[in-house]
Amino acid sequence: MRDVKMTADTKRRGRKVVLAYSGGLDTSVCIPLLREKYGFEEVIAVTVDVGQPPADIERAKKRASSLSDRHVVVDAKDEFVEMIFRAVKANASYEGYVLGTALARPVIAMKVLEVAAYEGADAVAHGCTGKGNDQLRFDAVFRTSRFEIVAPIRELNLTREEEREYAEEHGIHVEKEHRWSIDENLWSRSIEGAELEDPAFQPPEEIFQWTVSPAEAPEDEIIEIHFERGIPVSLDGNRMDGVSLILSLNKTGGKHGIGRTDIVEDRVLGFKSREIYEHPAATILLNAHADLERLVLTRAEIQFKSIADAVWSELVYKGLTIEPLYEALNAFIDKTQERVSGTVRVKLHKGNAIVVGRKSPNAIFTKDVSFDAKTEQKMAEGFSFYHAFQAGICARTCHKS
Repeated sequence: MRDVKMTADTKRRGRKVVLAYSGGLDTSVCIPLLREKYGFEEVIAVTVDVGQPPADIERAKKRASSLSDRHVVVDAKDEFVEMIFRAVKANASYEGYVLGTALARPVIAMKVLEVAAYEGADAVAHGCTGKGNDQLRFDAVFRTSRFEIVAPIRELNLTREEEREYAEEHGIHVEKEHRWSIDENLWSRSIEGAELEDPAFQPPEEIFQWTVSPAEAPEDEIIEIHFERGIPVSLDGNRMDGVSLILSLNKTGGKHGIGRTDIVEDRVLGFKSREIYEHPAATILLNAHADLERLVLTRAEIQFKSIADAVWSELVYKGLTIEPLYEALNAFIDKTQERVSGTVRVKLHKGNAIVVGRKSPNAIFTKDVSFDAKTEQKMAEGFSFYHAFQAGICARTCHKS
């Protein structure tokens, strides 16, 4: 690797640093870089479990044991589910993306800060590049603390090839990278890189692991999801904790080919990227929750909440969960969810999650306006007369020559 010249501004003199550690190439080369180029005497690697494959956790443990001074694994799946259920209540989506990675990063960053505080560290670090969204998500949370922030890959302007050369020079064995870049947690699995960077390239079936091809999906299946105050609490009558419910829906939905998204996404930094995601549970829960809201919320609530939901989603996408507006929106959304309790029946059909029934004790629905109900229909005549009053005048006069 080319010799990296450190400046007075980038040379750290701290003694101990805590690194958000995934076990991949980027974060693995960060460990010796933090010692050699930044002068840290002790590097503590922290892997935060937000539902990634157990094999990834084991890989991180094994690799960190030979690279770092200490390795800590933090189980944050429950905290991540709390974040996920906030997203459900907000019908969260950014340009069709269910925010899987974006929701996880603040949880990971907060856990790194907790370890850093416990260890009395001088700094916190991450392995993000200067091209993606994750650097913003980590930095935003890290900046709420007293710790110095170190980002070796970004600050040293390293390419992937330079990282591989550095790893080889330092005896860091990193298995040959997959053809695709994968990020996985409880809520979603993202796939990008290689030929997928061409927006015209049709993704091969081999990239999908959570979902079968909709064409190969079995016969229809109907499931029932029960919500309490906007939070899913049971599946087919069986009350479940959040982690178990999401895992179960990922398995069931994936079997029916539900939850594939292929989009051209606008990143925070201003450029577009092609992203492919799998998220069966997210698709099912978001569809069911939004449908239940339409049964129990007023038209005014739904209209205004759609605006709040969109702003909430964009804040999370940008990593701005520390923004005061984020907490204010949560307060509003939580208020709307006080009546969002009930059961939704969803048909799983060839890649689609279709709501086929819903009920709630708080439903704003009455048979008094049924076509079969005997009501005073003439009462609507006055409303109808003035309904398009101004438009009618304009239609009769505005376009006359």
